[in-house]
Amino acid sequence: MKGRVVIKIGSNILTSSGDGLDLERIRSLADDISALHDEGYDPVVVSSGAIASGMKNLGLKRKPQDIVLKQAAAAVGQSSLMWAYEKCFSIHGKKVAQILLTREDLSDRKRYINSRNTLNTLISFRIIPIINENDTVAPDEIRFGDNDHLASLVATLIEAERFVILSDVDGLFTGDPRKDPNATLIDRVWEITPEIEGMAGGSVTAVGTGGMYSKILAAKRAMNSGIPVNIVNGRKKGILKAILKGERFGTEFIAREVKPSQKKRWIAHGVRPKGFLSLDNGAVEAIVKRGKSLLPSGIVDVSGHFDTGDAVYCLDTSGNRIAKGLVNYSSEEILRIKGRNTREIDSILGYKYSDEVIHRDNLAIL
Repeated sequence: MKGRVVIKIGSNILTSSGDGLDLERIRSLADDISALHDEGYDPVVVSSGAIASGMKNLGLKRKPQDIVLKQAAAAVGQSSLMWAYEKCFSIHGKKVAQILLTREDLSDRKRYINSRNTLNTLISFRIIPIINENDTVAPDEIRFGDNDHLASLVATLIEAERFVILSDVDGLFTGDPRKDPNATLIDRVWEITPEIEGMAGGSVTAVGTGGMYSKILAAKRAMNSGIPVNIVNGRKKGILKAILKGERFGTEFIAREVKPSQKKRWIAHGVRPKGFLSLDNGAVEAIVKRGKSLLPSGIVDVSGHFDTGDAVYCLDTSGNRIAKGLVNYSSEEILRIKGRNTREIDSILGYKYSDEVIHRDNLAIL
């Protein structure tokens, strides 16, 4: 086998304006993805389109803002979307499986592992998973926000060799090519800086939730997990095969050379944070540059309410998020021991779980 490839397909690629799903486009995508499968790749598809498909059946012209109406549109459209994929992939003798996820499925460690095991099993049977957010039940507080985010988490979940985002534009430009005739394509990105994020801007269409900005953030997560990313025009036939052969299309984001462990990937991108720890310069340097654990002596302030085992962000003196980890003490306990030496923990609290507030094995550098 040649490796796992996560392919994110946006609503604008799958739908015709006001006419629901574009079956010809889905058939073309199935042709390309099936060709990869035949060559020994393991494609995993993260597909938008359920709400957009349901909008036509409900007679809606614009994406609904009401959460209940969104869920109704997703419920109506999800079956149509999967029917289209099953029909188009079956032409090539391929079997597909539907997987619906919520943020909680990847935030909870046991459910995260179960999701990974399910995907690994499907892939081992040479079945192509079709993944979407479970929009029919997911309230706003447990939503991913967009399928770019979901796809980046799936890529880290299955340790993909590549993550491809099929967009309705050719890649990342220096400006909006629809408005700026002087905007030029950026073919390679080695690091996503604030300037790069600024170029992406943000947009929402009648059927989609994310613009280029959400794609850049998704690319950043994958890059930091050691996964190269391509943002390309999903309307160009044969582009997936060309990319995997090394041909240059769109924008390629170069991955970090050192891959973090699966557990640290989950900490960095899967689990939801419950609070913040503000650190002094010495603690920041020890964590970032020397790979040390976080001790109470380096903590300046605590924000939020969290329990032992919850995830928190670690902030530097400027308020930047430099790490994320699982705490050995609650927020109330850390408030009492912050700034103190480890040998004082027992006398202050009356007990001691650990010398470290966050052990380095449970700490992901951002």
